[in-house]
Amino acid sequence: LQSEAGGLNEGFVLSLENQKLAVYSDLEIFGVAKQRRTRRRSTAAMRDAFLAEISPGDYVVHVEHGIGRFMGVGHMAKDEEKKGAEYLILQYAQSDKLYVPLDHLDRVTGYVAPLDRAPNLTRLGTQEWKRAKERAEHSTREMAAELLTLYASRELVEGHAFKPDSVWQNELEESFPFEETADQLSTLAEVKADMEGTKPMDRLVCGDVGYGKTEIALRAAFKAVMDGKQVAVLVPTTVLAQQHYATFSQRLSAYPTTVEVLSRFRTDKEQQEVLEGLASGRVDIVIGTHRLIQKDVKFKDLGLVVVDEEQRFGVAHKERLKQMRQEVDVLTLTATPIPRTLHMSMAGVRDMSTIDTPPEERLPIKTYVSEFSDELIREAILRELDRQGQVYFLHNRVHNIDYMAQYVNRLVPEAEIGVAHGQMAEGELEQVMLDFASGKMDVLVCTTIIESGLDIPNVNTLIVNRADSFGLAQLYQLRGRVGRSARRAYAYLLIPPAKGLTEPAEKRLKAMLAATELGAGFRIAMKDLEIRGAGNILGAEQSGQIHAVGFDLYTRLLSNAVEELRAMRDNGRTPGQPGENEVDISQLLPEGSLSGQPSTVLEPEYGAVVELGIPASVPEDYIDDLSTRLGIYQRLVQLKDVDQVGDMEDELRDRFGPVPWQAENLLYVVKLKLLARKAHLESINRERDRIVLRFSGDIGGARRALERTMGRDFEVGNNQIRLLLDKLDTEWEKPLLDGVQKLADFVDQMATAGMTAVK
Repeated sequence: LQSEAGGLNEGFVLSLENQKLAVYSDLEIFGVAKQRRTRRRSTAAMRDAFLAEISPGDYVVHVEHGIGRFMGVGHMAKDEEKKGAEYLILQYAQSDKLYVPLDHLDRVTGYVAPLDRAPNLTRLGTQEWKRAKERAEHSTREMAAELLTLYASRELVEGHAFKPDSVWQNELEESFPFEETADQLSTLAEVKADMEGTKPMDRLVCGDVGYGKTEIALRAAFKAVMDGKQVAVLVPTTVLAQQHYATFSQRLSAYPTTVEVLSRFRTDKEQQEVLEGLASGRVDIVIGTHRLIQKDVKFKDLGLVVVDEEQRFGVAHKERLKQMRQEVDVLTLTATPIPRTLHMSMAGVRDMSTIDTPPEERLPIKTYVSEFSDELIREAILRELDRQGQVYFLHNRVHNIDYMAQYVNRLVPEAEIGVAHGQMAEGELEQVMLDFASGKMDVLVCTTIIESGLDIPNVNTLIVNRADSFGLAQLYQLRGRVGRSARRAYAYLLIPPAKGLTEPAEKRLKAMLAATELGAGFRIAMKDLEIRGAGNILGAEQSGQIHAVGFDLYTRLLSNAVEELRAMRDNGRTPGQPGENEVDISQLLPEGSLSGQPSTVLEPEYGAVVELGIPASVPEDYIDDLSTRLGIYQRLVQLKDVDQVGDMEDELRDRFGPVPWQAENLLYVVKLKLLARKAHLESINRERDRIVLRFSGDIGGARRALERTMGRDFEVGNNQIRLLLDKLDTEWEKPLLDGVQKLADFVDQMATAGMTAVK
């Protein structure tokens, strides 16, 4: 039986033999109905396949050969056996070409870097790429040492362990009027586990505006208050402080919790009262800007600090926050996306949670590209006003923004117009934004200042003047300012007459039109936003290394460095403590690895090279669409287990019909590669009348045991095992697969016994 939670809009009465049972719904008792929604499968896996959207001319990184330009997919039929095999064609410096077999796709990734300038193509056959990787590895090892030092220092500090959830905590969470997304629930569980632990929490929660970060902060704050602690919520702008204050006050109104706001909108007398309340313990939660970390702010018993968008605070403020991290639990929220690869590479070093599931009642934003038109502007604004909504009119030129506001006012005299731009006095700008957020204005004529702005669900129309002058990622982020409720949102991208458009601008606008679905176009539009997010965590000095080798390889190197240093530390090679609450992980590094050249270049593991001389491919006449075919290849090289190959075969048969013999050969080769990786083989090659299985080192004392394990069809040498084909006629595929399986099992048994099969 499968049961599923549902919701009742209204109760009912059940008549039993001698009595009646009345059932009431949440709505009838509390006046609040939880909005349930069906859960969608995560699209995270889809984002991995960069080849689905790669175009000729795009930059890519081959882990062994460096940065090249993708030219397309083609054949290289030098001999009949290989005919039909497809290759990625990559162009390098001096117009050199590299043909990459499609079963090596795991060695090629999209090139992503934080700088706008194009990368230099690598020269094949030189040491250039090796040197670039060595420099990047050196940099990542330093970075890993720094991160682990910070992490180890935190481990030594004893913090406050909060109690498990109270009854009121459960009540508060039940009163949330929406169904939490899976990401929200997992993030909340991580935050609570941190708070209930003894070391001070330092967790970063990433998720777009409106994805539910505030609710997580609110629940964490309430948990702290229930344990007798005070909470400080630090935000970058006064307007955001007011918005959070309204949210916290409304959600916590049923409980004996005092919430206050400390900002310039409060009089001196009110501010003084708040300060006294914090010192005496009367105020439980205070929300404010950097005013909160000034010296005159004293807490009676501070237990939790919530920081919203830390990167928008100054250096001095960040230093103060760094001190706080040693003393109290800190929860940092950011709306700048953090790449999953970076998230994974820093696992266990920087505690991070990601919320990338949008609230599911949201509708995709309808996007239109049009030449500038008075009729269109008037119609779009009036349509929004008719449903009591508000409009952003984006005009990114401060020198004539007031003229544009007057122009819009003449077109729509019935609308209340406001103006906002970055050169206004701070107090004036905040007042305008506050008035707009509270609904006193209908249309806000503004610059890109709204890019990292408020969450105003009532704004559901965006008009962008001269949309051709914006980058794709910026357009994508600006468009994300609308469509934050269950209403349909509209984005109008206004351009000059078509003949005035440049080719790149035309491409960007076409991409925006294509990316109408929620999360569509993620790979294109979020790239530089993610890099911006990576820069906020890693620091600016790393961006040059990322530019040199590409973001994907950089994060793989960082992940390897972190893993290696943690293993060294866990194996008891931790040195003494240099100072109170300090651990210097750099002493764990091999000599010279933090100065001069690193000891070795860490390579990600790509498994054995398998060359059997048999046609192994997905034929074009089986799957004719190139991006689908490439997607299948990429999924095949990412498989981790032999059982998954069978599942993939079933899927191919189900989607495309009977599997042709060339594709069956490809699936066979993938199985061999997976087993060869477990067996620690370097390669499997067919050489005339034999197939040779090569190790990277000598077999040594395991040779006799291996001879018994492998059987009479195999010959065991010092660093290789040979399958003799003349004994098998043409039926060699199954004996080879069985032999590599036996070898993998043998290596596994040796590892379990604490021994190694290959030296």
